[in-house]
Amino acid sequence: MTNNLPLKVTFLGTGTSIGVPVITCDCPVCVSSDPRDKRNRTSAMLEINGRTFVIDCGPDFRHQMLQNKVMNLDAVIFTHEHRDHIAGLDDIRAFNYVLNKKIDIYGTPEVLEAVRIEFPYIFSESRYFGAPQLTVHPIDDQPFSIMGVEFTPIRVLHEKLPVTGFRIGDFTYITDASFISDEELQKIKGSRVIVLNALRNSKHVSHFSVGEAVDILKKLEPEAAYLTHLSHFVGLHEDVNKKLPDFIQLAYDGLEIFV
Repeated sequence: MTNNLPLKVTFLGTGTSIGVPVITCDCPVCVSSDPRDKRNRTSAMLEINGRTFVIDCGPDFRHQMLQNKVMNLDAVIFTHEHRDHIAGLDDIRAFNYVLNKKIDIYGTPEVLEAVRIEFPYIFSESRYFGAPQLTVHPIDDQPFSIMGVEFTPIRVLHEKLPVTGFRIGDFTYITDASFISDEELQKIKGSRVIVLNALRNSKHVSHFSVGEAVDILKKLEPEAAYLTHLSHFVGLHEDVNKKLPDFIQLAYDGLEIFV
């Protein structure tokens, strides 16, 4: 396995399902001139040993690929089936054309079935010529390997919907969670860097609040942690960061870290 090699993580998107700024909203966050307050739908890119993996491809996927000048893609790994995490799948076909290869996608059977329903023309027996070319890989709660890189699934709940987070070596990435069991927390423990969702400051039925995410991260004690899937209700990036514990920061679109 290659998990002992340096891992570069790029936050492609750190916003909630409607992004930031929100259409029609003139709150201080939505009209902020700070680029860190502009948030595409949540997604992350992992680069290790010459391989490029993307976790989730939402409706901003095309823009994210262009903005970050992404020239290669080896696989997309889905956390769950909500549209803000799968809606950009059609734009994978650009990589098919240029790289002349199929792209691997990974997800639980439930997620892959939702993808098939959302994009029937991709999987039709009489496949449309311009449809993305994919190789589909079902996953469960057991570790799996992509091109020599091992991923450990972390099962969490998004209210009642199962969502899969991932640990890759010393790095753990979890989005759209409102509950993590003690058993799954043990899989995360020991990670040097953790990414966790934090929708807003007040409690929410299907997402951790900032306070709840901070409490979990204090228990897990990583060297560094980043909050993602942030709504405009969180507040201005610069103001919020000053109030967080030293080892926790708000992630922002385009942020690059090395693990």
